[in-house]
Amino acid sequence: MSLDITREELTVHRERAFLVSVALPNRPWISTDPLEELHGLATTAGATVVGSLIQRRQSIIPATYIGKGKLAELQEQVQSSDADVVIFDNDLSPAQVRNLEKGTDVKVLDRSELILDIFATRARTAEARLQVELAQLEYSLPRLRRMWTHLSRFSGGIGLRGPGETQLEEDRRLVAERISDLKARLVEVQARKEREVRSRREEHTVSLVGYTNAGKSTLMNALTGAGVYVEDKLFSTLDTRTKQWHLKDWGRVLLSDTVGFIRNLPHHLVASFKSTLEEARQARLLLHVVDASNPTAEEQIKAVNAVLKEIGCGAKPTLLVFNKTDQMPDRSYLDILLKRHPRAVAVSGLTGHGLEELKAGVIAALSADFADAEIETDAGNGRVLAYLGAHAEILRQRYQDNRVFVRCHLPRYLLHHIQGPGVQVRFIGEDGPPPEENMP
Repeated sequence: MSLDITREELTVHRERAFLVSVALPNRPWISTDPLEELHGLATTAGATVVGSLIQRRQSIIPATYIGKGKLAELQEQVQSSDADVVIFDNDLSPAQVRNLEKGTDVKVLDRSELILDIFATRARTAEARLQVELAQLEYSLPRLRRMWTHLSRFSGGIGLRGPGETQLEEDRRLVAERISDLKARLVEVQARKEREVRSRREEHTVSLVGYTNAGKSTLMNALTGAGVYVEDKLFSTLDTRTKQWHLKDWGRVLLSDTVGFIRNLPHHLVASFKSTLEEARQARLLLHVVDASNPTAEEQIKAVNAVLKEIGCGAKPTLLVFNKTDQMPDRSYLDILLKRHPRAVAVSGLTGHGLEELKAGVIAALSADFADAEIETDAGNGRVLAYLGAHAEILRQRYQDNRVFVRCHLPRYLLHHIQGPGVQVRFIGEDGPPPEENMP
């Protein structure tokens, strides 16, 4: 009998969660079901949702976020539903959390804390655990008075999968030291990851990005046969996986599957996962995968674009991929999406529909990063000539006065390898064709 029981199974599957969402003028609801995503997050964390409450407000109450009337209603519903935890789909201050807990007499979490907790249960590699722990500690530092019992003790339940409270000042000092230690260790991880990614600089690299549960892992399996883990839950993938993808009549591409994004992703988490997101930052092309069957697809596209901009990928070449077309009850909605995004590709990673069109789109996007150029260098420059022979398509070559002129088709991103003293590069079709006397 296997005793391989996860911490998630031991701690959260019995918790009863009551959900709350407050819409504000600067933070409106984006769907007809304001609690749909929060429900999915709570379920992913292992909780059972037993009730919910929603409210529209023009402004928040500084002490409790919601007004006295709603707080009294929340207290009554929490008691009647026998809830263990109240989860807000909003970010709360430490004081608001304390006051809400006093008012409801149960644990209160906000959206960021819930997402951090999910990441804590999903982290599998040592790198992911370091990243999650750093994000949790930085988020929790101003909340020590409420959350912690002692740094060496662990307690079950969503939001409490970590140390809790005794001597507040001592804990703060220990937390600050631990944060400093984790940052130092992650600097080493980041440097190692950057070296690893740079070692693939001459490869054609493509990275899958998108909203959580958009079907990136399923699509990667369909394209590469990688057999990566797939689960119909939010944040089922935290660690980057890179597999070879062979495109017919093109060659090998390195395809990476990355952690999913979500709206209002905690900034601590984005910063901590810098090394994991290195694949996306260094990729030649991003495949932005969208769950086309989700009614909030447009809002999810905006959320992902915001995160991409935050990590420095806002201007990177991107191909929009509408996935899960097999799950769309109405084809007209897909037609609307494609009309709004005419360069996008519609696919189903599950059935394989549209994958050939996707491959053609990837080849076209990667080909756009190629150029026809004439390279002039010394005839004895064996390093440059050997490099061109290995990485470029040589079209013509001529020697004249101890100089060699090589007309070739090559990736632009490889030009820095051949540039240097005695080497001249001219792009054909941009600065005009080379002079006739230089042509063979």
